[in-house]
Order: sequence, then C-alpha cells, then structure tokens
Amino acid sequence: MKYKDYYSALGITRTASQAEIKAAYRKLARKYHPDVSKERNAEERFKDIAEAYQTLKDPEKRAAYDQLGKQQPGENFKPPPAWQQRYSDTQFSFDDIDLADLFAGFRGARSHSPRSPMAGQDYEAVVHLRIEEAYGGAQVNVDLSMPEYDAQGVMHRVPQVFNARIPKGVTDGQRLRVPGKGGPGINGGRAGDLYLTIALHPHPLFRVSGHDLYLDLPLAPWEAVLGTSIEVPTPAGQVLLKIPAGTRAGQQLRLPKRGLPKPHSGAGDLYAIVQIVVPSETTEQDRSLFQQLADASRFNPRGHFNQEVSNESHTH
Repeated sequence: MKYKDYYSALGITRTASQAEIKAAYRKLARKYHPDVSKERNAEERFKDIAEAYQTLKDPEKRAAYDQLGKQQPGENFKPPPAWQQRYSDTQFSFDDIDLADLFAGFRGARSHSPRSPMAGQDYEAVVHLRIEEAYGGAQVNVDLSMPEYDAQGVMHRVPQVFNARIPKGVTDGQRLRVPGKGGPGINGGRAGDLYLTIALHPHPLFRVSGHDLYLDLPLAPWEAVLGTSIEVPTPAGQVLLKIPAGTRAGQQLRLPKRGLPKPHSGAGDLYAIVQIVVPSETTEQDRSLFQQLADASRFNPRGHFNQEVSNESHTH
C-alpha cells in the first residue's frame, strides 16, 4: 500500500483544527474544480483534495490515519500489527489496496455509530443573458457535468440540467444562489447549493453600469441648436425625450427610472449621451443653406484659441 500525505494535500499541519480542515478543503475545491479551473491536472488534484478531506473531516478516520505515522508520499508501507489488530473489523488484507479504499470502507473497532451527515459540495455556473432578459427576468436551463464520488471513492461525471428562474433586474457579475442544486449530501446530509454568476451579453445600443444604462444619442446640428422632441429606445420600449435648445455634444440627458429594475423597488436611470452628427451626403440645396448660415453667423467655435494665444503673449 502506498502512503498518501493527506495533510500536505490540503496544505495544512497535522495539528489543524476541524474548522481549518474544512476551510482549506473549500478553498482548494473552488480552485481546482474541473468545471471552472484552468490549472493543469485540475481533475486529478481535485480528486486528491476530496480524498484527503473525506478522511480528515471524520475524527475517527483521522485518528486511525494519524496512528499510521508519517511516511514519504508514494512510499510502500504496511500498517503495523497493532493497528491491524485494533481495526480488524475492516474488510481488507492490506495487500494491493489503495489507502483511499481502506478509509472509504473504514469502521473503527470501538465505534459502530453511523457517520455524521455532511452537506454536499457547492457548485458554480455562468449564466449568459441579454439585457432584455435581465430587465424582465427569465427562465434558463443550466447544463452541468457534476463530479460525484461513489462508495469506493471513484469520481464519475453526472450530467444534470436545472431550470432556474432569474429575477428581473439582475446585474452583470451578480451571483445568485439556488439552494439544494449542488452536489448530493453524504450520510443523509443536505445537498449543496448551486451559484449562478450573471454575464450580460453586449448590447448594440445600451451599455450597463450596475442598474444604470447608457445610450449614445445622435443629433443633427439643427436639432441640438433649436431643440426638439424625439423618441428614444429603452428596454421597456420607446419614450419621448425633450432636447433643450443649445444642447452640446457629450451632454448627458437623464431619463429617470428607465434603466434596469432594482431588487426591491425602483430602477436605475438611462443616460442619453449626445453626439452631434453631420450628414455624410448633402444635396446642392443643403450646401447652399449651410453656406448661408456660415456667411450670416458670427459664431466661432475656436474663439478661445485666440484668447489663450493673447494671454500667452502678455505673459512674455
């Protein structure tokens, strides 16, 4: 039988408390979970972590493991006679057996009480949504391939599909908990939870910041100068927006509560960012009208250039 250092697998000392063992397992399980980890050999590492935790979390198994002493990882060894005598009710001869198999079927000679129930493992998945789905809520199917361990400690991947309700107003990066949809419990323990991370698809019109939305609003020069009322798209449909006379490029026009709904009440805002757009093609009449305006207007958009030059000349 080859020795495995379960403490090293979890990165803890041999004097670690049960709380430290559990915390180390959760941290490493999240890091090396095969469904999310980009680490090399993540699946093999995840199995080693789970195997170590299954033994060290059980005080009786841990005590028996500690009595084996500390060997070099991978070294062939055989439990001492006193150990075999004490735990003789195990069903192993210790010949050609893996340490995981030994502790998977282990029952201490002095204790016949059932093992404590243990909650199943939590899992995570990413849910991709359109802004329209985030605005109104959605029902989504989540396809997962969950690792599960059988009674011999061998991991199998079990495909599962969950139907989850996404509440309206979720934001990009938000994490939702679906109780009881994680890994199965052990010894009658409750099932783990499933955590869904929301990822919003880029939208051709809207940009998202929390519950607020931003929209580029193109205006013709005369619309910005004279003012007007135009229809603007929102996730709930078109709304009428008044453009004040003299609106400037880059100005933000706020439409209150036209963004994404908030969890309990209210909604974010929609900000229309003004862009002054000139025609890419003009008729002869268009050019004539613009020329008349150029000849008659005294407006100089670069007047401040001359002012700055004048100030500089005075300082020297």
